Amino acid sequence: MRFLADGMLGKLTRWLRILGHDVTYSVRLSDNELLETAKKENRTLLTKDLELYQRAIARGIDAFYLQGSNEAERLAELAKRYNLPLTADMEKSHCPKCNTKLNPMPKEHLSGEVEKNTLRHYSDFWKCPNCGQVYWQGSHWKQISNTLNQAQQKKHIG
Repeated sequence: MRFLADGMLGKLTRWLRILGHDVTYSVRLSDNELLETAKKENRTLLTKDLELYQRAIARGIDAFYLQGSNEAERLAELAKRYNLPLTADMEKSHCPKCNTKLNPMPKEHLSGEVEKNTLRHYSDFWKCPNCGQVYWQGSHWKQISNTLNQAQQKKHIG
């Protein structure tokens, strides 16, 4: 799916990009610019601002008002509403920083970009062709999996 997240949803933006969604995000856009961009680019507007949500709906713009208090709850809300899978497939992931689709990268090509210890302990790497950020499923991956599991449980409970 293609989303446009308002300035209050930076963390959620990164999560959705990891899950493979195209998400535009900027803290600089005014409410009117958010509405214009969502309509022009045919994106679903994600917001925690009830007034902005109501204005979007009144203009015929697809929008979703998020009420969850943490990322797991917000991901569960979106997964339930749009039937989104809550699994991170790195082959489909977008760069959490710049939204560009990630490319697999042989670790042999990452010497000097990633610490030697990391190259020694991990096999699979991905690199953003736009900003150059390198990703791997390191120690933080357990927390990512835990949050996605919590969201999955909340999706079925809520």
